[in-house]
Amino acid sequence: MSAVTATRRPHPQDLAVVEAQHRENVLVGNEIVRHKRISRVIHWSVALTFFVCVFTGMPIWTPVFGWMAHLFGGLTVCRLLPPWAGLAYTLASLVMFFHWMGEMHFEKSEKGWLGPKLWQYMRYETEDDDVGKYNGGQKVLFWAVSLGALGLLASGILMWFPLSFPKPLMQLSYLLHDFTFIMFGIAIVGHVYLGTAAEPGTFGSMTRGTVTRAWARLHHPRWYREVTGEDARRR
Repeated sequence: MSAVTATRRPHPQDLAVVEAQHRENVLVGNEIVRHKRISRVIHWSVALTFFVCVFTGMPIWTPVFGWMAHLFGGLTVCRLLPPWAGLAYTLASLVMFFHWMGEMHFEKSEKGWLGPKLWQYMRYETEDDDVGKYNGGQKVLFWAVSLGALGLLASGILMWFPLSFPKPLMQLSYLLHDFTFIMFGIAIVGHVYLGTAAEPGTFGSMTRGTVTRAWARLHHPRWYREVTGEDARRR
């Protein structure tokens, strides 16, 4: 008795995910590979280490978040983890910086993103056919996060060895650490919102690595044209 083995042709979306393991900026069916696997690993490494720092540091920052300490085994553990988690976050951020730095230079048309244009974008009042793979707002976030990581590192080192530095310098480090953390919190909330509810389809670029042609045409028309060779202004 002979058996016939049926072979299933891979779905185009499956092929796109496979392609996203090693390449990006390529068209596969109705999907465009936006972030290859290493990019996504770096992104989630930064996110994971950052939130470990947050959830272990918050109980120390204020008793209001003391309940978070139980997630890690108590307040004593939370006093030990943040410096090491902070080092891991710094290393991951350093890798991320050099990985994306080449794509994060501002173009002449993006100078306005450092001012009013950023708020227009948050209110969905901007429409630009010349938006490449990353828009000005994403570049602003990249440089702000990179600068913030330096602030957290510098102040964190002083806080790790409080008896080794003058008291005025220590007080300044606490202020810098708190201010940078608050700014980070605001930026992360906006980043998560824009990557999920505000722009459906964005989150998949950091999980599957792909976006749809329609998403790319709408949000990053110049990048869409570069990848597909089509005119993003055609509807």
